[in-house]
Amino acid sequence: RREQARLRAGVVEEDTEQWQKDPSFTGLERVGGVDLSYIKGDDSSACASLVVLSYPALEVLYEDCRMVAVSAPYVAGFLAFREVPFLVEAVQRLQQEEPKLKPQVLLVDGNGLLHPRGFGVACHLGVLTDLPCIGVAKNLLQVDGLTRDEVHREQIRSLQKEGDSFPLTGASGKLLGMVLRSCSNSSKPLYISVGHRVCLGTAARLVRSCCRYRIPEPIRQADIRSREYIRK
Repeated sequence: RREQARLRAGVVEEDTEQWQKDPSFTGLERVGGVDLSYIKGDDSSACASLVVLSYPALEVLYEDCRMVAVSAPYVAGFLAFREVPFLVEAVQRLQQEEPKLKPQVLLVDGNGLLHPRGFGVACHLGVLTDLPCIGVAKNLLQVDGLTRDEVHREQIRSLQKEGDSFPLTGASGKLLGMVLRSCSNSSKPLYISVGHRVCLGTAARLVRSCCRYRIPEPIRQADIRSREYIRK
């Protein structure tokens, strides 16, 4: 908790890059995605995956998959301590091997500020790499009074078309994230939250622009490639 609080102080919750301020993200050329896939039945062996895609074409420019030995236990609210070190290493390898392909923003399969202590995996990775980071989760993390109750389900049903969204405000009154319908052929939304060096509005717009399917392409490709690597 002390370490989280110390790192939490470094989170920047606003846009810091010129491309973020442009409605069409002019100047954004590379978007990264990260993922950790576990071997079925073995929670100590995983494949850490980092991909970098061109933007806006979303073509894969770079991929790095490698098996890692996960030693930290899974503790709810502290997932980052288990997974982030391997993702930081992947970013460092990229900076050494292909510095020209360094991503200008990372999409992370997980939460950012939407977290019991306001410091999810996307914040943790963002602070340690100093890259703009966005948390993209598939399920609602029930914190600060947020629950998957009938009101929440009704709000989700009201998301009729691709790009529809509504804000997630906790019982404390703090804006924690955005619920986004990312594509027309899936009614299941995404839960987007600020990781680092990006504001929530920009985060939601960027995630939407990276979606061909429900899951944004950088995370989807990282997931596909890590699973394929494990299979091989």
